[in-house]
Amino acid sequence: MAEPIPATARTGPVKGACPHDCPDACAWEVTVEDGAAVRLAGSRAHPFTRGALCAKVNRYLDRVYSPERVLQPLRRVGGKSEGAFRPVGWDEALTEIAGRLRAVLATHGGEAVLPYSFAGNQGVIEYGGMGNRFFARLGASRLARTICGSTAAAGVRATLGATYGILPEDVVQSRFILLWGTNTVVTNVHLWPFIRRGREAGARLVVIDPLRTRTAAEADWHVRPIPGTDAALALGMMHVIVAEGLHDADYVERHTVGFDRLRDRLAEYPPSRAADLCGVPADEIVALARAYATTRPAVIRTLVGPEKHPGGGMLLRTIACLPALVGAWRERGGGLLPSTAELFLKALAIDAVEMPQLASHKTRLINMVQLGRALTDPALRPPILVLFVYNANPAVIAPNQGLVVQGLRREDLFTVVHDLFLTDTARYADFVLPATSFVEEWDLVTSWGHQYLSLNRPAIAPRGEAVSNTELFRRLASVMGFDEPCFRETEQDLIRAALGSGHPYLKGVTFERLLEEGWAPLALPADWRPFAEGGFPTSSGKCELYSERLAARGLDPLPGYRPPAGDGYPLVLISAKSALHFLNSSYAHLPRHARAEGEPHLDMHADDAAARGIRDGELVRAHNRRGSVVLRARVGDGVRPGVVAMPHGWWPSRSPSGASANALTSDGLADLGGGSDLYSTRVEVERVTTSS
Repeated sequence: MAEPIPATARTGPVKGACPHDCPDACAWEVTVEDGAAVRLAGSRAHPFTRGALCAKVNRYLDRVYSPERVLQPLRRVGGKSEGAFRPVGWDEALTEIAGRLRAVLATHGGEAVLPYSFAGNQGVIEYGGMGNRFFARLGASRLARTICGSTAAAGVRATLGATYGILPEDVVQSRFILLWGTNTVVTNVHLWPFIRRGREAGARLVVIDPLRTRTAAEADWHVRPIPGTDAALALGMMHVIVAEGLHDADYVERHTVGFDRLRDRLAEYPPSRAADLCGVPADEIVALARAYATTRPAVIRTLVGPEKHPGGGMLLRTIACLPALVGAWRERGGGLLPSTAELFLKALAIDAVEMPQLASHKTRLINMVQLGRALTDPALRPPILVLFVYNANPAVIAPNQGLVVQGLRREDLFTVVHDLFLTDTARYADFVLPATSFVEEWDLVTSWGHQYLSLNRPAIAPRGEAVSNTELFRRLASVMGFDEPCFRETEQDLIRAALGSGHPYLKGVTFERLLEEGWAPLALPADWRPFAEGGFPTSSGKCELYSERLAARGLDPLPGYRPPAGDGYPLVLISAKSALHFLNSSYAHLPRHARAEGEPHLDMHADDAAARGIRDGELVRAHNRRGSVVLRARVGDGVRPGVVAMPHGWWPSRSPSGASANALTSDGLADLGGGSDLYSTRVEVERVTTSS
């Protein structure tokens, strides 16, 4: 193990980066006086984030110094639903937790333990380091971390063989920018200046989204399909492109497979039929197809919004075929711009950090989307008897909220939550353990929105008795008697291990360089056009318009369309990340952020409101068989007819009706990647009367 560098060995502002679940991974600098962080600001020198922080992280120190922060271990007193705790020491907490783990291991085996974590901290070390080692060694059930991103990745990979495309900064070269199902102004704010520069140079901005988002309001052209029908729209566009000879025949011939079969499939989707399926007029589909195919360079930006449907994987696979069809990959600024995450996964030695080989055997896999089912299934053997939650708040962010809470209320479920705050999940815990904030811990921060790797360095000592995830699992491993040397490694050891892959993308990127400069770009070719001459990392080496791999799995090998599911309720509910001041469930409890958001609203189209006798500003109840939420109607053109929308991220305990969007959402799975189908949720809406 390397000699650790003390956190106090510094002069000037301390460099770090935000590891929130966001594509931007902003570089920041923290000013410290007398051991306290007094200012946190974006680093102006960073090439992508350029000194700007979002409305949430601008006030990050409010989170660090919040009077509501948990600063010592807490033990439950009373019943699960009471949310009452008493302070205890770390020794007492760890001894009892280890004792419960040993008892469950002896009677039911390791699979009766379930870790539940996601991207509350998506830094390489605190997301999947010592915690993954600990639960692998324990033999716990494995968690499929699929709630966001996995379906989109599987869909894009089925076509391209990878989940990366052009670099975000290259959108300045684009002359046709198509933002497909992504609200860039809110959820990817640092890409917006590059889009703006592209527009200033002559680019046309098109947004495809059923909602009139802040981004859609800024677009030159807003296309509004029915939720979940984007694949039909894409197939209609491809029909026009091929029928009118607008495809790049040379690129298709040399760098794709399955074009003839695709052409046969496209015959099923003339603009008239595509229009009936997706709700976009046929003449608009034709105009969009022609504009996309004839403007160069053209880029399609996708992220994870469109994936959250039963056919979400095929939807993204279908969209991913478009750039190859028109040869958009040839030019810089042309192609597809999905996630950059895979570039970092290729570069870093992730297995050296997580050490999956510590697992003695392949344990069962529990999908995080269906936590409520796992906790309440009487046939599950062994049952989940220990739930260990960190980097997550499943009582808020998991779909089918009522079933999740039903499981959390089980008196026989021993629950440990490691968090900064007494979240809605923590209220059901047996132990709540204090977690460090981002300015109190080391981490290596990647991005799924740009190509810069950052080092986050602790600016201040942990407040109170808070510990990082790494330190927590080091301590717990020691109490459990795990004597392997890997459980004594420091955060800096783990960072160095991650950087030790020898991959060419890390050429010149060292711990020492990151310590000095704060960040470094991956060593990608200067003229990054990954598929300009083909070279797709598929089994065929080509863009797979027809996929033998999908065919072997019994799935449709061609791009296709799966109609959205209906379950007897008339309105489609979209619960999007539309709140500027919340991030998933983070910040929703902080007074300044909650005041800035006001109260949650249900957006309704005027036609749907009139049919139900609902006026703007009235209280309404959105409901289905899973639950109900009461909030105020906002009647206008924010949504298209047949669609309603409410913001994601409100805590039930702090919501006007004691429930939030996930009280309604489906916990079914999408077609590829194991992700959620929660945007397929359907509801009915009615006025709230005095008698009700």
